[in-house]
Amino acid sequence: MLKTNTKKSPYKQLCKEAKEAALYQSALRLLEWDQETHMPKEGLSLRALQNQTLQEKVHKLKTSSRHAKLLEALRKEKNLSFEEKVCLREWERDYSQTKNLSLSFVKKMADTTTHALAAWKEAKKNRSFKTFAPHLKKIVSLLQKKADLLGYKEHPYDALLDLFEPGMTTREIDPLFTTLKGRTNALLKKIAQKTSSTKELQGPFPINAQKEICHDVVERMGLPKERYNLAETAHPFCLGLSPDDIRLTTHYYEDNFLKGFLAAIHEAGHGLYEAGFPKEHFGTPLAEAASFGIHESQSRIWETCIAHAKPFWQFYFPKCQKAFPQALASLSQEEFYRSINLVKPSLIRIFADEVTYNLHIILRYELEKDLISGALSVDDIPELWESKMQESLGIKPAHDGEGCLQDIHWSLGYMGYFPSYTLGNLYAGTLFAFLQKTYPDWQKRVAAGDFLFIKEFLEEHIHKHGRAYRPVELIEKATKEPFSSEPYLKYLEEKYPL
Repeated sequence: MLKTNTKKSPYKQLCKEAKEAALYQSALRLLEWDQETHMPKEGLSLRALQNQTLQEKVHKLKTSSRHAKLLEALRKEKNLSFEEKVCLREWERDYSQTKNLSLSFVKKMADTTTHALAAWKEAKKNRSFKTFAPHLKKIVSLLQKKADLLGYKEHPYDALLDLFEPGMTTREIDPLFTTLKGRTNALLKKIAQKTSSTKELQGPFPINAQKEICHDVVERMGLPKERYNLAETAHPFCLGLSPDDIRLTTHYYEDNFLKGFLAAIHEAGHGLYEAGFPKEHFGTPLAEAASFGIHESQSRIWETCIAHAKPFWQFYFPKCQKAFPQALASLSQEEFYRSINLVKPSLIRIFADEVTYNLHIILRYELEKDLISGALSVDDIPELWESKMQESLGIKPAHDGEGCLQDIHWSLGYMGYFPSYTLGNLYAGTLFAFLQKTYPDWQKRVAAGDFLFIKEFLEEHIHKHGRAYRPVELIEKATKEPFSSEPYLKYLEEKYPL
């Protein structure tokens, strides 16, 4: 534990504490990276102890009496700079949230979710929600208590939502999602009326060639090879250990290179955000993400707005044909473009197209709100899930495995997280509209393989600010426009039907 140094200002001492906590947290991320990529199965018991030890250190560091005294001392200081005011605000927020959740509560939640995760995996395998339901009931009960401990003004779900999307409430999300749902359903009807044939990709797509083209696109996006590592794992993710150490993963499929390629682009979008934080502020709120939704916007603007657009494939389709001559030789660029932008209702969220994806999120949001308020019983989830899927997408799952058991989030206690995915799309749509105005020649530049201006645009307007502004405030500061779902909806409505 650090000792109080009275010769240093409270701000400098808090920065030193924050850096120490960040080092523990980066070590935790490294352990997670290793667990998902290289760790042998028998290492799990030790890894659990390693994680618990480091998590306890971070918790104690952030809730110590010394930390509280330093915050109080900084609060009393006059003439704080903008950076100091931001850090004080965010440190106090973090302290309040962490202090309100006792270490005993955190441990109980960790123990409950550990068992729930194992139960979820078994339930999903057996396609039976009933075996997972008792564990989910415990999690919902704990999350209701968590909401009470954290506090809220109107709806208990707001307390959980605020953990992922600071400042956002159900009062603000409800009208956004209602408009999005109505306009999306109207767009789906127009798309359904227009019939067009598409060709499906057929492999083989050699894995080594996939790896080469994934590294190529990540580096063209602006991540230098000296600052990232791209590994393979079952579920793609990104972990930022520091702005100079970005860990990416993807998964390669021999029958369809696009899944691994687009996942690499998505995760690199996250990675560029982490790499774009000011290095000199490492560990402080000035070098951390504004929210989960803002983080998601950085990956979605790359994956959908750019990598699903025609100019991108004017550059990359010839390269892909060269990399996969056997699979792509008979496919035209236009046929390829239509195939990757096919809109078709599907049961599984992670495989949904960009038009229907948000309907999957809205369904989960509606269920989570009612679970936390007590309006919905856990036992009623499968039936309600089925009816909501039928209502919004016109399809229903044949079993729980492709229905309410498809996501890992609830087994981890991550209620309040799902809205960030759709908010990320809305933020991305707003930023993309602003990028198009800023760079009227963006299509020509992307078609020529120039992607760095996009990275620089996002660094200037999003990355460099860290947590200085709340998510909506950050978007409005960047675009000089009030935040709404309109830019994103306009993007979809102008693109579809193809």
